[in-house]
Amino acid sequence: MPATPYSVSTDSNELIESAKNLATKLALPFVSLNEDQIQLVITEQRIEIRAPDLGNPIFIDFVAGKNAHRRLFGGGRGQPLAKAIGLKKGATPTIIDATAGFGRDALVLANLGCQITLIERNPLIATLIDDALNRAEDDQDISDVINRMSLMNKDAIDCLNDIEDKHRPDIIYMDPMYPSRDKSALVKKDMRLLHQLAGPDSDSDQLLTTARIAARKRVVVKRPKSAAFVGDKKPDTSIESKNTRYDIYLNHVVSPTMCN
Repeated sequence: MPATPYSVSTDSNELIESAKNLATKLALPFVSLNEDQIQLVITEQRIEIRAPDLGNPIFIDFVAGKNAHRRLFGGGRGQPLAKAIGLKKGATPTIIDATAGFGRDALVLANLGCQITLIERNPLIATLIDDALNRAEDDQDISDVINRMSLMNKDAIDCLNDIEDKHRPDIIYMDPMYPSRDKSALVKKDMRLLHQLAGPDSDSDQLLTTARIAARKRVVVKRPKSAAFVGDKKPDTSIESKNTRYDIYLNHVVSPTMCN
């Protein structure tokens, strides 16, 4: 079965030129709205992805909704993610999130004071992140947090292989794709879309190897609690929550000498 084609569209005549420019930037066709395609759609409010069988459009909002709740009530530096990253005694390490996805964990870490670079190789997802950052940067309640976040639409392995010593982060964070439970109601529609766009995980082992060379202090890998270690590489330690495990690989590797 051929892959579902991607395209760019808009629901507003006033935004046709903007949509065409985005299509050119992403090397995708600009077409009319088509419910049978995965489309990146520019609306008056935001950029969103509309896809067959997923119901309502998918978009990212760093200001309101679940992201806001987690930012405000997520547990601060006492939550497992913060402990795994090493946020203690006032430490605020520099971080690269090598598998940004929808940027949820990156937002939490930026909210806790960390400078974080999000790397997302899928251009459609990266466009949603960029749009969310742009919409949030003028909100006075979160602008300082957003200013600590930067985005790269690149392949993380290539990026980390090319990293200059002066740009090496303290921490590299990974949340590699885990096999989807197809057609399960337990898999939320945004995660089904992410699986559909990203495809099967084929290089997390290589990414971990590269990240361990590039990180100054540690690599943190987020996994389902019962999942195998990435590449069967046993971590130095792990921190667990109810359904999630953070595998921590301390840097014992001497690195060679950020993406341009």
